[in-house]
Amino acid sequence: MSELHKDLAAIIRRQNQFEEAKRLFFELHSMLHLSAISSTKHNEVDSLLSDLETHEYRIMVTSRAETIAWALWHITRIEDLTMNILIANDEQLFGDEWQKQLNALITDTGNALSDDEIIELSQQLNIEKLIEYRNAVEQKTRAIVQSLSPGDMKRKVSAQGLEKIKQIGGVTSQDSSLWLLDYWGGKDVAGLLLMPPTRHLIMHLNDCSKWKQHIREGRKCFRTA
Repeated sequence: MSELHKDLAAIIRRQNQFEEAKRLFFELHSMLHLSAISSTKHNEVDSLLSDLETHEYRIMVTSRAETIAWALWHITRIEDLTMNILIANDEQLFGDEWQKQLNALITDTGNALSDDEIIELSQQLNIEKLIEYRNAVEQKTRAIVQSLSPGDMKRKVSAQGLEKIKQIGGVTSQDSSLWLLDYWGGKDVAGLLLMPPTRHLIMHLNDCSKWKQHIREGRKCFRTA
């Protein structure tokens, strides 16, 4: 996947290779979500989630780790916020109804949570609905990217979009959450496509696979919900 991401990064701003860039994006993005949603072949995400027990989503394997539930919440909230608000200039999918179904204690990305708060969030989240939310975000992302034109790739993130994320509770007032707005604010559309819905997912899903292996090997774990 890393090589595919490098190939995408090399051409994503070239107008004459826009269709190839979209093809690469869709190929990579489908590998980072359940294959049933994009009707593609079995992938590593299928292997990760197919046999996970509910309690395994809620285990913090080391003092430097989070939980699989937190990671899925984190990457999905960020993809939802950045793709829908910053790229599509639209509304996020998440709202009161999703929050109720997910039984979510927060609305932000979870960047600033303490270990205790990560465990609490992981314990409360409805895992089945979390997967459904993630699937819905994937489908919306694919629709957004399909609608983009070559001229969109170098379009800068708007200050209005960043302020909207702040106002709706996508980030908190803590420095460890607010920095996201500065980071996203320095990107164009191409830069966002190369991080929240792709590379960011690669990094966190790799962590989840390592945590699952740690748990399945019966090794001592730091915290459990």
